[in-house]
Amino acid sequence: MLNAAVKSEAPGTEQELTDGFHLVIDALKLNGINTIYNVPGIPITDLGRMCQAAGIRVISFRHEQNAGYAAGIAGFLTKKPGICLTVSAPGFLNGLTALAHATTNCYPMILISGSSEREIVDLQQGDYEEMDQLAIAKPLCKAAYRVLHAQDIGIGLARAIRAAVSGRPGGVYLDLPAKLFGQVMNADAGQKSLVKVIDAAPAQIPAPASVKRALDVLKSAKRPLIILGKGAAYAQADEEIKNFVEKSGVPFLPMSMAKGLLPDTHPQCAGAARSTVLKDSDVVMLIGARLNWLLSHGKGKTWGEAPKKFIQVDIEPKEMDSNVEIVAPVVGDIGSCVSAFTQAMGGWTAPPAEWTKAVTSKREENVAKMAPKLMNNKSPMDYHGALGVLKNVIKERPDAILVNEGANTLDLARGVIDMYKPRKRLDVGTWGVMGIGMGQAIAAALETGHPVLAVEGDSAFGFSGMEVETICRYNLPICVVIFNNDGIYRGTDVNNVNSDPATTVFVKGARYDKMMEAFGGVGVNATSPDELKRAVNEAMDSGKPTLINAVIDPAAGSESGRIGNLNPQSVLKKK
Repeated sequence: MLNAAVKSEAPGTEQELTDGFHLVIDALKLNGINTIYNVPGIPITDLGRMCQAAGIRVISFRHEQNAGYAAGIAGFLTKKPGICLTVSAPGFLNGLTALAHATTNCYPMILISGSSEREIVDLQQGDYEEMDQLAIAKPLCKAAYRVLHAQDIGIGLARAIRAAVSGRPGGVYLDLPAKLFGQVMNADAGQKSLVKVIDAAPAQIPAPASVKRALDVLKSAKRPLIILGKGAAYAQADEEIKNFVEKSGVPFLPMSMAKGLLPDTHPQCAGAARSTVLKDSDVVMLIGARLNWLLSHGKGKTWGEAPKKFIQVDIEPKEMDSNVEIVAPVVGDIGSCVSAFTQAMGGWTAPPAEWTKAVTSKREENVAKMAPKLMNNKSPMDYHGALGVLKNVIKERPDAILVNEGANTLDLARGVIDMYKPRKRLDVGTWGVMGIGMGQAIAAALETGHPVLAVEGDSAFGFSGMEVETICRYNLPICVVIFNNDGIYRGTDVNNVNSDPATTVFVKGARYDKMMEAFGGVGVNATSPDELKRAVNEAMDSGKPTLINAVIDPAAGSESGRIGNLNPQSVLKKK
């Protein structure tokens, strides 16, 4: 607390005082929050300085959106709310995209922003960066609160923490007007006003009847499938999930950020037979996964013609029946649900051998077809030759964290690079947001202490590229590989109307590696898979901030990778 002894009005008496700055810091520390991601500025500059002086690690970024992406993924990795601290108005708005992203992806995160005073905002008197931030934030996050009085700082932060992590996690906004920080109160009263959040995310035990119903449906299947989503990875119930999946004998399909809950090389993994198992399965159990666009909403050609029965395990009751009928909803936290399944299985019968052998056969067939593509040594590289190198890097370094974003760079890497441990693959999530790369890489390195390999499309890197300075400033063990094909999707589009470049084309032969060199890191230009392999291994061994400009054939990509169908096409003929 602030040890400022001042004389009270009564002669000969003194009392210790504290202020809003110190109450915020003490409330954070009391609740085990030891890292803040921020961009300093009015009115929160001194708060960041004082947090750092008090032993909280304050990581300063070049843009609030990237600080927000860092905070969101920190929440995913730790199950504690990641904290993003921003200035008012434009800084708040920059952080808001990341806050909405965290809510959509169910990452616990708190965006704390300084703001203008209520009496000025409400009368719209034109204060510096005046904006009704609370009203703007509310529709885009799980909860939003404003603290006006120093004595309410403790309860305000406690509410934000509990809202962020309880039930289905998400983003929370906490509004701190500038005058709050300077408010003074008695130190003892201030200490008593702080709240340590107890059991912020209590277990939610599933109903026994729902567990039995789900197992009965799964056991009746001739062609069952388990789909693991990032909610299962977030739960950190790794052993419970592994025990249940292996005891069931059912093929499993991991969604992108659930890869590694069980190794992608596990005999039950159907990742390399994705199209087959989605189309041919008859009963599908979703564990921490949603039937959103990433799974074609549970219907259409992706799922074949045969009717499906869906079992869904989720902590949010409203998620059930969101797209198709769920015949066996199981509501509860993932760890409690899968433990209940395992305990209730009794004399479980493995799924029909005809099905499991068919899945294994298709998986092995597809892996064999892909293998030669991943071994080519073309120069300039194609995506498969470059990804074949990175696949082996991760195989040899299973503790490394892979951050991945782009169009082709993302879509192809999902299927090519095998993961072996949980929460080692971080990517764009539910919205497919580009720009998460550098923020997530920085948070992953800081929160885990493990080396990070960030595999970026050249377009995706452009959203957060200045954060390579942040990587160098904090000397983080991050190797950034940019798949540079001179443009978005492909670098070969042509504008036949005027001298402007085509809308999807970048500067030819750009050398992104020089950016890292400019800030004191290591930059490498790699034109072949052999050169890429040497450069990445050297970077991962050294732990030095490194950026590798991986030169990709400009014609190698395709429109939006494998989701080009989401780009509307004109029905009019070109003149």
